[in-house]
Amino acid sequence: MKKRFDVKILGQELSVVSDSGDEHVAKVIRFVSDKVEEAGKAAGSKNALNIAILAALNIADEYLRVTGTKENIYSQLESRSEQLIHLINDIR
Repeated sequence: MKKRFDVKILGQELSVVSDSGDEHVAKVIRFVSDKVEEAGKAAGSKNALNIAILAALNIADEYLRVTGTKENIYSQLESRSEQLIHLINDIR
C-alpha cells in the first residue's frame, strides 16, 4: 500500500509516495540528506543546485563502485564454483 512521506532537503519540501516501509523510506531520506550535507561542506557553496548535483554525483559514484564490486564477486563465485564442480567430477 502506497504511503505519502513529506521530505525537506536543501530547504525544499517534497511529497514522496512509496510502498516501502516507514523505516526504509526514513533510511533513504537520511542517506540522501547526509550526502547532501557532505556535498555542501565539500563544495563550500550555498547554491542548492550545485550541492544537489554534487550529491547526485557522489551517490552515483558510490553506486557504481558497489555495483562493480558486486559483479566482481559474482564473477569470482562463478569461477570458483566451476572449479569445484570440475574437482568433484575429477574425483568421481
